[in-house]
Amino acid sequence: MPLLNLGSNRIVLASQSPRRIELLKKIIPEFEVKVSDIEEDNNGITIPWKLVEQLSRQKAENVARQIPDGIIIGADSVVVLDGKALGKPKDNYDSFNMLNLLSSRVHQVYTGFTIIKKPQHVVISDHEVTDVKFRKLETWEIEKYIKSSQPLDKAGSYGIQDDGAVFVEFIKGCYYNVVGLPITKLFLALKKLLENNQNCSL
Repeated sequence: MPLLNLGSNRIVLASQSPRRIELLKKIIPEFEVKVSDIEEDNNGITIPWKLVEQLSRQKAENVARQIPDGIIIGADSVVVLDGKALGKPKDNYDSFNMLNLLSSRVHQVYTGFTIIKKPQHVVISDHEVTDVKFRKLETWEIEKYIKSSQPLDKAGSYGIQDDGAVFVEFIKGCYYNVVGLPITKLFLALKKLLENNQNCSL
């Protein structure tokens, strides 16, 4: 039995990410998936937490325009090293350079999420950040990982839940945030929304 009392609310995840789908199932057993078709626009935002919240809101609002009634959840993640956001790699060369940069370093993973409840159009946006430390990576390890194609669709060019797990020396913060969705913070935001059933902002 889920901990959240969802009532008759229609729940829609504005993401086709397999990782986010599996994570959301931990708190919401049944929901729909509708992919946002927007071209992401950072509007010149360079502050990581503002960026992920902005992009998550763009995704949620895009899907919300297609749904008259329900709760829509959007999310976005970036990997940040020395204040610079690393998105998904463009190709194998870009992937290698990202992983080489992360070797022996501490970086941050930011995930922003936005919840929109319609028809009231209640909007909640928030984010989580986790520190991740990579051990020193050898060239052959990076090359073999890239050949698996696992890092090519992931921010920062790695997945802590796949073979990239062996690159991680330690994390400080929410593990699920690194995978792609901070489920505890999301759960609490949904709980507050469902309990209050009124305009609120975190």
